[in-house]
Amino acid sequence: MFGTWAWIIGALLVAIGLIGSVVKRLPISFSALYLLFGMLLGPFGFGLIHFDITRREHVAVLEIVTEIALLVSLFAVGLRLRAHPRDRIWRLPLRLATLGMLLTIAMLAVIGIWAMGLPPGVALLLAAILAPTDPVLASDVQVDDTQDRDRTRFSLSGEGGLNDGSAFPFVMLALSLPGAAWLRWVWLDLLWATLAGLAVGWGLGWLCSRVVLALRKRLGGALGMESFFTIGLIGLAYGAALAVHGYGFLAVFAAGIAMRHVEHEENQDVAPDEVLGAMTPAEHERAAVHQDKAAAYLAHTVSEFSLDLERLAELSVMVVVGALLSTRLLRGEYLALGLALILAVRPLAVAISTIGVALQPAQRRLIAWFGVRGIGSVYYLAFALAHGADPRYAALLADATLCVVVLSVALHGSSATPLMAMYRRWRGAAKA
Repeated sequence: MFGTWAWIIGALLVAIGLIGSVVKRLPISFSALYLLFGMLLGPFGFGLIHFDITRREHVAVLEIVTEIALLVSLFAVGLRLRAHPRDRIWRLPLRLATLGMLLTIAMLAVIGIWAMGLPPGVALLLAAILAPTDPVLASDVQVDDTQDRDRTRFSLSGEGGLNDGSAFPFVMLALSLPGAAWLRWVWLDLLWATLAGLAVGWGLGWLCSRVVLALRKRLGGALGMESFFTIGLIGLAYGAALAVHGYGFLAVFAAGIAMRHVEHEENQDVAPDEVLGAMTPAEHERAAVHQDKAAAYLAHTVSEFSLDLERLAELSVMVVVGALLSTRLLRGEYLALGLALILAVRPLAVAISTIGVALQPAQRRLIAWFGVRGIGSVYYLAFALAHGADPRYAALLADATLCVVVLSVALHGSSATPLMAMYRRWRGAAKA
């Protein structure tokens, strides 16, 4: 059996490596390809994978896989956002991740109660599961590099990083209804856990980066092993945040931002690529201990490794999601819910959240369209099923969530390449 899986996974990885550059030019995303591959392995295809979302042991596996994928992706996204926390460019993603998320949850909950006939607690839980946008599957519309200051891409990236943590208190609230202790929820689940997660992640990301740079610059130590450092920092930030009852996802995202901030402090407005220049392999070790290049080199190597981890995480989760799909997902009410979220709820939430924000109509439309739903929603689904969701509605929650995710992958994945190409041409013409 292991031999069979070895050649199947090996063939997939080799194929992606060979056709990757071609896929980037096509109106199809890697996520969609992974999803199709998972479907071939599951009940729709050869039946090699049999996942049952209502079985506790399968839910536990799904929760772990999606949790790891989100941690890796959030750290990678944080590393790509090269902007000071007090920079005005953060205002829009903060609005989208707070006000935009609240509006999305409220509208989806109303749809769940009035259109789907769900109890308030179940409707709120489904709304909270579907509310966060995805930092993994939205990679095609995120910032291209650390110098990318485009407001649309930065806002989508920042929103995806923030709201995977800011959705947590609403999932917890839904799971505790109808006997929720509101004061405890506000102070602990909403305020403390959010602020503690951000503070712990930022502090550890900044401290660990400074320690490594000091060792390299002064003693010539702590060289290499960036992969260990990356995984270690992700685990440290996540575990420390949970230890103080903070949100680990926000901590890992903040740790990535803090590491990039250290590099930004060292090099100011000079781009990391300009600092490093073209290096031969022999020059890498010298750059790691160089007084002016060490910070840029550390951030660059960690970012490269985390990007590879992010791709593997995306593949793993989408293959599992593909294997979970069944004909039950094709119910009209689930498709209608997904279309309502994509075509009505998200645009309305963005329109209200961006009132007073200086955006071009094209930018506002793109932000409204690219509210990608994906791995974050699958994680919250698994978390809810494993931590007290009403078992009578487990199948409904699973089928509705997976249907919306597949619909989002299909619509957003097929439109990302052409729409972003049009946007780049528009930006180029506007600057000319």
